[in-house]
Amino acid sequence: MRDIWKWIGLAGAAGVVAGGVLVARDQRKRKAYTPDEIRARLHQRRAEASAAQPGEGN
Repeated sequence: MRDIWKWIGLAGAAGVVAGGVLVARDQRKRKAYTPDEIRARLHQRRAEASAAQPGEGN
């Protein structure tokens, strides 16, 4: 019974580490953009959303 809890704890720790890796990778991706690039992407997404919904907002 003791071995089961050891493996459950190890699996939990591995899950926390994997989650931390994903968060760190996501942060690096976001920090790789300059403010001008972010602004351009937001304007592009807004234009695409406006084009997809004719009759709204115009």
